[in-house]
Amino acid sequence: MPKISKYLKSLSEEELIDEIKKLHKLFPDVREYYQGELIDGGEEELLKRYKKIIKDEFLPDRGWGDAKLSVARKAANDFIKLSRNNRNAAEIMIYYVEIGVKYTNAYGDINEPFYASMEKMYQKAVYYVIEHGLKDVFVERLKKMVENTENIGWGFHDDLGDMFSEFFPNVPIR
Repeated sequence: MPKISKYLKSLSEEELIDEIKKLHKLFPDVREYYQGELIDGGEEELLKRYKKIIKDEFLPDRGWGDAKLSVARKAANDFIKLSRNNRNAAEIMIYYVEIGVKYTNAYGDINEPFYASMEKMYQKAVYYVIEHGLKDVFVERLKKMVENTENIGWGFHDDLGDMFSEFFPNVPIR
């Protein structure tokens, strides 16, 4: 970082503006970042777009999704990096797992890597929700996910239930 800081400090205001314009033109992630920062409701639009990527990967409105974990997980993680709103970041993590649960309930047991990915994101979401004081906002959805995994294999239900009970000991699960 020291080299980039030194470089940026050496530029005039006009050169800095040109540099940002160039980055904006070259890199879609930079465009999305500034959409979230500068456009009223921009981050909400980005959230919708990234949620659609996740949903379409598993449960598109028409046809069959490709069910590529890497695509859905990348969408969630990319949005988390872009987000400046803790609630939206938690939302995308929770949504990722909710879609995974709906997918497996619709199509039957998947495979161990699928459940491992869902568990990892669920754990990340739980930690994030607690760390950012969002328990009251998301506890019911986190609980519902556990309840909706009751008949899913690979120990998925038990693992999510254990995580939920550890962090929300006073919230009963049916």
